[in-house]
Amino acid sequence: MPILCEPAASARELVLSIGGKVRAADTLRAAAQMLESDPSETLVVVGPDCPVGEALTFASTLRLIRPAVGVILARDYVDVNMLQQALRAGVREVVQAGDQAALSAACQRSYEVSMRLLSTTPAPPEAPRRKEGQIVTVFAAKGGCGKTSFAINLAVALARHSDRRVCIVDLDLAFGDVAISVQLDPAKTIVDALPMAGHLDNTGAASLLTRYQPNLEMLLAPTTPGDAEKIPASLIGELLAVLRTIFDCVVVDTPAQFSEHVLTAMDNSSHHVLLTTPDVPALKNLRITLDMLDLLSYPRQIRSVVLNRADSKVGLSMNDVERVVRWPIAAHIPSSREVPISINKGTPLTFANPGHPVSQAISRFAQQRILEPAGSAVEPGKSGRSRGRRRTA
Repeated sequence: MPILCEPAASARELVLSIGGKVRAADTLRAAAQMLESDPSETLVVVGPDCPVGEALTFASTLRLIRPAVGVILARDYVDVNMLQQALRAGVREVVQAGDQAALSAACQRSYEVSMRLLSTTPAPPEAPRRKEGQIVTVFAAKGGCGKTSFAINLAVALARHSDRRVCIVDLDLAFGDVAISVQLDPAKTIVDALPMAGHLDNTGAASLLTRYQPNLEMLLAPTTPGDAEKIPASLIGELLAVLRTIFDCVVVDTPAQFSEHVLTAMDNSSHHVLLTTPDVPALKNLRITLDMLDLLSYPRQIRSVVLNRADSKVGLSMNDVERVVRWPIAAHIPSSREVPISINKGTPLTFANPGHPVSQAISRFAQQRILEPAGSAVEPGKSGRSRGRRRTA
């Protein structure tokens, strides 16, 4: 039963917005006592008549001792400065007092975040420390290779194996297509992590995610033009470091060019999946990519080259492809009109039709190259690549 902290009579409107039964507290001290007596409670709504300083202190303390409890702050006036202070203190959301629809929606989102956090509660101290998850970066140096479709289907294939929890990160910050490819309308995106930069934790990261399937969540690219330029590469590194403690596997979909953000993802990855198609421009760009990765001293053993639309009749044989690439092909994904049809429907092929040849090829790759070798993968940050060059760039 949620706790409503509001000393004034205006609390009646807030109660209607929250819905159902609530427990009223006149002060934040009383709210804290209610929480102490009820370990299962996951929501506190702080009304507009509670002093903002006390509310932020309350949320900051609660974030440390009860991270699964969400605090929603209702204010008569909300500005950017107020929002930044609240998010830094650990407040889940700030809503306009009297906006019943906004408060109701915020409460529902907070409940979902709390449920995710409770489902990933760390093991007791005496239990073995949970192994950090893998980060798999999918890259193609030429657009049109089917990279986003492959990344989404790879994530679905990984999530289908036992109880593994998977997250896909859309790192194409300016033109990300992950959300539209699965017909999701995100409430929050990567840009909403900006106020938490430098102190991002599991609670903050979980609040940014959009759920797609029970064990597959997505951190989606910004939807507003210009937001991509606001996101520093350091924030991407911080996000990935936190996400790998929550998920067993994090699949990163990248734009079709090297950038500081892409290199940050590759720095943190235990596997690089390089996608190409059987056409000369794509193969040429793949060869340049492989040379670039060698130049940057990324370990060769964490690379997998995947040939998409491998059976396309375009005048190049497999011998021609291998001669140009000079690298073994880890997986051949067949061409099929069902792939663009599945994209237009917003349902990944590996989810809609697991028995399809394309789905089977991606699932085999996931099992043989990502899941089975996971124990022997090179630990990110210990690959021998010189990281100092980019620090001073």
